[in-house]
Amino acid sequence: MAKYRGNRINEEVRKEVSNIIQNEIRDPRLTAMISVTKVDVTKDLRYAKVYISLFGNEDSKKSTLDALKSSVGFIRREVGHRISLRYTPEVIIELDNTIEHGMHIDALLEQIKEKENHDNE
Repeated sequence: MAKYRGNRINEEVRKEVSNIIQNEIRDPRLTAMISVTKVDVTKDLRYAKVYISLFGNEDSKKSTLDALKSSVGFIRREVGHRISLRYTPEVIIELDNTIEHGMHIDALLEQIKEKENHDNE
């Protein structure tokens, strides 16, 4: 039962953080497309690791990540207002490269497939 509650809290915090980032933060450094992929809230509700995926060039990714890390206090306050929890978790922003990694692996598999097709001809 506790695991189910933890998953519900993670999903609710993910939805709210995503909404806050998309609609509330007004920072001109947010130029890359941002996707909140996952949130892990600790069992004691003290910390929330927010995994984000960024799409754009390297400069825009870096400036967007800096802007997000500087706005963690605002994000935490908004989460505290929107979700009723015993504690408002401390927000930790982490970069999630799994989508880019998957795209890289997919491109490598395509190259192998093309090479095999070329060799068979």
